[in-house]
Amino acid sequence: MTEKNKPILEVKGLKTHFYTKRGVSKAVDGIDFSLYKGETLGIVGESGCGKSMTSLSILRLIPSPPGKIAGGQVLFKGKDLVAMSEDEMRKIRGNEISMIFQEPMTSLNPVIPVGEQIAEALRLHQKMGRKAAWEKAVEMLMLVGIPSPEKRAKQEPFQLSGGMRQRVMIAMALACTPEVLIADEPTTALDVTIQAQILELIKDLQNKLGMGVIMITHDLGVVAETCDTVAVMYAGNIIEHASTKKIFANPRHPYTQGLLDSLPKIHEDKEELQTIEGSVPSPYNMPAGCRFASRCPYQQPICHQQQPELIEQNDGVKVRCWMYTDKWADKVVKEEAVK
Repeated sequence: MTEKNKPILEVKGLKTHFYTKRGVSKAVDGIDFSLYKGETLGIVGESGCGKSMTSLSILRLIPSPPGKIAGGQVLFKGKDLVAMSEDEMRKIRGNEISMIFQEPMTSLNPVIPVGEQIAEALRLHQKMGRKAAWEKAVEMLMLVGIPSPEKRAKQEPFQLSGGMRQRVMIAMALACTPEVLIADEPTTALDVTIQAQILELIKDLQNKLGMGVIMITHDLGVVAETCDTVAVMYAGNIIEHASTKKIFANPRHPYTQGLLDSLPKIHEDKEELQTIEGSVPSPYNMPAGCRFASRCPYQQPICHQQQPELIEQNDGVKVRCWMYTDKWADKVVKEEAVK
C-alpha cells in the first residue's frame, strides 16, 4: 500500500467494556474500520448501539472506572493510541484529532467566554501568545459564520443560541487544523435550516483542510448528504460496511434493510411507517449467535448458534450475516432478501 493510499486512522478489533455490579457491558465488541484523508465515514445505528462509545474510545475518553478498552488497536498514522501514555494523548486530542461533542452546553465551560475557550486550545497546542491566540479565536468564529465575532467571543455559552454554541464547538475543534475530525451527532436538536448550514460548514472546512471526518449519527438523511462510506452498527458490532451509494441502493443486512424501510417515502401514500419488531439485546447478556437473530425475518437455526464474521463480498461490501455464506440453507429466502 502506497503512502498516499494509507489510511490515516485504522481501528482494529476495538473492544470497550464496562465492568459493573450487574456484570460486563460490551458496549463496543470487536469493530474494524479505516478512515482516509479527505474521506467522510458515517457510523450509524439506533441509540445504544455503541456509536458514541466508539468515538470516545478513539480519543481515550472512556469514563474509567467502570469503562475500559478491553482489546484492539486504534492506529493513527501508524501509532497505536491505545498504547500511548496520557501525556502523549493530550498532545493529540484537540490538536491532531478533534471532536465535536453531542451537546455543547455540557461540553463548553459555562463561566468562561467562548473566545477564551478556543484561545486556550491554541495556546496549549500551537504555543501561541495570548494576543495571537485571541485573534485566531475571533477569526475561527468568523470562519464558522458567527456574526459580530469580536462581540460573541467575549460572551459566555448561555448568552448564545443553540446553533451558535454548536458553531463555537466546531470552531474549537478546527482551531488547530486537525487531520481527523469526529462529529458526534453534530446537528441533534437543531432546526432543519441550522442543521443544513452546520453540515455544509463541516464539508467546506473539510475540503479546505483535507481532513478525514467520522460522522456519527442516527439520521440516514445526514449520511446520504455527507458521507462517502457507511458503517452500520448494531449491539456493539459493525454489521455492514460499504460505500454510501451501495448501502442505499442495495442494503444487504436485514437490519440495514429495516432501517431504510422505516424511512418515510414521499411517493408512497402510507400512514404507518415500517418498524423492526423486537428489541435490542442487553449489553450485559449478548446472545451466542447473531445479535439481530431474534428480530430477523430470515432467521435460521445457525443464526442462534454462532455469530457470523464480517465478510467482504466480491463488490467490496462487508456484511455480518450467515445469509451470505455457504452455510445458509434456504437459497430462495436469500435471493428474496437481496433483491
